[in-house]
Amino acid sequence: MIYFIGAGPGDPELITVKGAKLLQQADVVIYAGSLVNPKILEYCRPGVEIYNSATMTRDEVLAVIRRAHQEQLTVARVHTGDPALYGAIQEQMDALAALGIPFEVVPGVSSFLAAAAAIPHELTLPGVTQTVILTRLEGRTPVPEREKLRELARHKSTMCIFLSVHQMDQVVEELLAGGYTPQTPVLVVEKASWPEERLLRGTLADIADQVKEAGITRTALVLVGDVFNSPYQLSQLYDPQFCHGYRSSRT
Repeated sequence: MIYFIGAGPGDPELITVKGAKLLQQADVVIYAGSLVNPKILEYCRPGVEIYNSATMTRDEVLAVIRRAHQEQLTVARVHTGDPALYGAIQEQMDALAALGIPFEVVPGVSSFLAAAAAIPHELTLPGVTQTVILTRLEGRTPVPEREKLRELARHKSTMCIFLSVHQMDQVVEELLAGGYTPQTPVLVVEKASWPEERLLRGTLADIADQVKEAGITRTALVLVGDVFNSPYQLSQLYDPQFCHGYRSSRT
């Protein structure tokens, strides 16, 4: 069996129990070495075949998987965070499906959740926003016109922007063009949950300068929104006057 496993954001203890167990059982491990913490490999058995996909092409990865399947070996294909987000797994799954090779996806903790924990702050608050937008600035991988940052910014929701910190000036420009004010809070979390994690706090007016001064160019999340400094309503869930299926009103 082939398992696509989300390794989590960096802290090796943030892999799921299921993911860790599958790594312990795997005969072949292919991991995204450019992003996955190598300490994740400490879950593996001695003597397991290990490949770093950062140095491989898609065809080379598929060739290893195909050979392992023919030999009836268990393969752990390890991606950073949760593989459903910017994981490039769809093309791998489609190729395996075409070859008739069975596979399973094991979700992981995304880096945007680790970033929220690092701040720490909730990304949705009553009376402020109930929506989180996960996106990226256009780069070598284009985005549809309707998904440009300036278009998404018009919603004024919380935004978690991946793979874009190296173009921070352009990120700011797009967000301002979409309607965010210069005073809108921005947080940049580099290597969330890693020992070398760094956190920058600022606004759209000053965050680009902070990023440049800190020398942050990759492996960082940009979180934007009024949720980080606005007053909010208390949750109805724990209000003594609010009754639901598990609790009657206390008044």
